[in-house]
Amino acid sequence: MSESNNQKRPPIVVVVGHVDHGKTSLLDYIRKANVAAKEAGGITQSVGAYEITHKNEKITFIDTPGHEAFSKMRVRGAAVADVAILVVAAEEGVKPQTKEAIKVLHESKTPFVVAITKIDKPSADIERVKNDLVANDVALEGYGGSVGFQGVSNKSGEGIDELLDLILLTAEMEELTYDPKANADGVILESKKDSKRGFTISVILKDGILRVGDSIATQTAKGKIKILENFLGEKVQELSPSSPGVIIGFDDLPKTGEEFLAGNLKDEDIKNIMAKTTCPEARKRFCKIDGACVVKIILKADVSGSLEALSDLIHKVPKKDKYQLEIISEGVGEIGDADVKSAIATDAVILGFKVRSGKESENLAKDNRVRIITSEIIYELIEAIESYFTCLSAGDISGELEVLATFGKKAGKQIVGGKVIMGEIKNNTVLEIQKNGEVLGTGKLINLQEGKKDAVSVGVGKECGLLMTSDVEIKTEYHLILR
Repeated sequence: MSESNNQKRPPIVVVVGHVDHGKTSLLDYIRKANVAAKEAGGITQSVGAYEITHKNEKITFIDTPGHEAFSKMRVRGAAVADVAILVVAAEEGVKPQTKEAIKVLHESKTPFVVAITKIDKPSADIERVKNDLVANDVALEGYGGSVGFQGVSNKSGEGIDELLDLILLTAEMEELTYDPKANADGVILESKKDSKRGFTISVILKDGILRVGDSIATQTAKGKIKILENFLGEKVQELSPSSPGVIIGFDDLPKTGEEFLAGNLKDEDIKNIMAKTTCPEARKRFCKIDGACVVKIILKADVSGSLEALSDLIHKVPKKDKYQLEIISEGVGEIGDADVKSAIATDAVILGFKVRSGKESENLAKDNRVRIITSEIIYELIEAIESYFTCLSAGDISGELEVLATFGKKAGKQIVGGKVIMGEIKNNTVLEIQKNGEVLGTGKLINLQEGKKDAVSVGVGKECGLLMTSDVEIKTEYHLILR
């Protein structure tokens, strides 16, 4: 991103804390006190976020406390929120869910301020709450730290303006910017199918400008923006960061918490985005110890003619010598438990053309990490299988290791334990560090061991220890790639 293109953007705020400590009522008061957000009424409930203006500065609030998107994004290391408000009731202090929220904020490195709620209650004890917070690793201002705090009443509104001041101050310290010339990217907040409007997707934009007519893609869905609405439900031609809005134009439902990319995207860009989550899975699932990689599929379709056509096209998917395709079974009708159990036993992917899977079968598949791909369009299923072979036949990858354990970092050196899931890992090489297919950086492998003995290389299926130097902190479930 070029510095000269950068422009300031408003903060995106999420509210977290213990149940019944006033998260919802705080958000309600802030929304009702702001004219634009108030006019939105119930619309913001369906969008999942709203904007307010405080002292001529915009602030976006995620409207559902502890929103699922925030939960999913923090697990993946990304941040849908720029700033968090940690609510703690003045009459109760730190509770179990408060401690959990504090842990999450620290782990995700999300800047936050504290709202001490219910200060109008007779049993309120603000000093006790502050001491309680400090004892639970919240470094408050005036107590040797820099975390701002403010007592508030969600009934009278006392302290709310000062809380909003704190948010703007915290955001200013973060120097939040965006590049208007970049492709638009952001987060999926809500994803649902409307009987009248089709796939209706609520989003928050983090960078770039989102426009009607843009191509858009996440890891699991793609499309073209036909209708764009702001959080008030008004049709607009474009959105700027950090705006919440609604998109209509996806071909399928993306998952809550996924990141999206939009703009003048090429087919290759979209394939790369959608391959991010499938590449590590593909190599781990289909490549065995002997180095052979076989994509196994279970086919289901609505009628025999459709099944025959799907099978014929699947067999024509381009493959290289080392990479093979095996159809485990073919059948007509709904995807059932027997199909899922067969996929579990054979490490297969289930493809369904114009068929559905029952709730019990879906739960069984989810519990056992079986991938079910269904579509009403036959070529979407073909593309899904092609994406697996694109991952497997990436000729520039000669080895891949899944990180299973880490043993600390000292003087720039890290000790990592892992399992080789593709090719081989060689000593004294530079490894690419990936998370969910995204490249985070590189590291130099300076010592490789197998069975506590130095090794020149370690092959697929074997576990090993690595001593590495890298500026990136390597974590479990990351992947190390040798190119």
